[in-house]
Amino acid sequence: MSVLMSEAALERSAVRRVTWHLVPFLIVCYFVAFLDRVNVGFAALQMNKDLGFSATVYGWGAGIFFLGYFLFEVPSNIALERVGARKWIARIMVSWGIVSAGMALVTGPWSFMGLRFLLGAMEAGFFPGIILYLTYWFPSEHRARVVGIFMVAIPISSLLGSPISGAILGMGGVLGLRGWQWLFILEAVPSVLLGFAVLAWLPDRPAVARWLPDAERDWLSRRLDAERRRTATAHKVPLWQVLSQRKVLLLALVYAGSVASNYGLTLWQPQIIKSFGLTDLQTGLLNSVPFAFGCVAMIWWGWRSDQKRERLWHTAIPLFVCAAGLVACVLFATSLLPTVLALCVTLLGVYAVKGPFWATATEMLPAATAAAGIAAINSIGNLAGFVGPFLIGAIKDATGSFTLGLLPLIAFAAVAGFVVLAMGKQTPAAVPAE
Repeated sequence: MSVLMSEAALERSAVRRVTWHLVPFLIVCYFVAFLDRVNVGFAALQMNKDLGFSATVYGWGAGIFFLGYFLFEVPSNIALERVGARKWIARIMVSWGIVSAGMALVTGPWSFMGLRFLLGAMEAGFFPGIILYLTYWFPSEHRARVVGIFMVAIPISSLLGSPISGAILGMGGVLGLRGWQWLFILEAVPSVLLGFAVLAWLPDRPAVARWLPDAERDWLSRRLDAERRRTATAHKVPLWQVLSQRKVLLLALVYAGSVASNYGLTLWQPQIIKSFGLTDLQTGLLNSVPFAFGCVAMIWWGWRSDQKRERLWHTAIPLFVCAAGLVACVLFATSLLPTVLALCVTLLGVYAVKGPFWATATEMLPAATAAAGIAAINSIGNLAGFVGPFLIGAIKDATGSFTLGLLPLIAFAAVAGFVVLAMGKQTPAAVPAE
């Protein structure tokens, strides 16, 4: 009994120490990553008029990021395993920061779309690389909570970034630059600086973490090695087989349902809110409100999934909540307050699903195919990040209505929820007790 208690105490101590050393830093990194990815939504409040972009052109440029992301995602994640997480994540952050700052040089549709595509290519591999990196440090039953905490950087980036972006837009005229140009420049600098900080802060594996006591380092290494042996396959699976696996494709479809709503709203929500006659600063402040709900939902729902040792319903329910919130956005589109409340419900569902979903994905994939499988799910699912913003823009130009552009997002979220339920027993409903 004393041995079991000692093991439990060692686990608590090791997981707590690793969490405090790694996760806050990774949250900051993902915060600036997501901010650089979606700040075009605020830049559009001025840029579209300055450069004469239609809603369709903006939708193309906002979404084409994900085509570059898709094409380079899997190769980047494989390179991460070969080069090492620390060096590769640093490379990703520095390169995307440089390209993001270059967005200030956009002069027309082609340069806009070209730089957005390049930004996606440079950032490809960061998120799935971090998800894979967390599997090197945390046993499976802790991952939904940790992933949920890490991914809270997404709503936080909009919660804090929205008023900051709105304020930066007011810098127009400083040194002869427009506000949207300053937005791209200033919000890119932290990415480059943090890229160099990664080299000093992130060890590749627990075995080389000098800040872990010997007992905790040995326990964690043994525990994670045992998990990898349990899930390892007899032979290395070829990449093409990973990309054609039914589980991978179904999980990618589920993820697409969340991504379409996530980026469709994040990249268009500032314009939807400003359409009620608000200033840029007022838009920034009000735009942050729904993301506060997303922050709370993401942490609590991921924690609940771990506590209940359940994944299936914890993944499906938020997708249906997201669809219901989008329906409310369409029904109450003529008033500001009901629209913001509906957006709060929508983003609650969008962000609550992320922890349980990625915990499910990492638990379903054997260690031999985890790197390629996670990257494939993320990259295929993120194609919806192109489709969602593009459809909203095209429908806006065709009908003059932002809210009608939300109808496809409702379908994406609802279908994803039903796919999760249809997977049934193929989706691990519980985390095995140790």
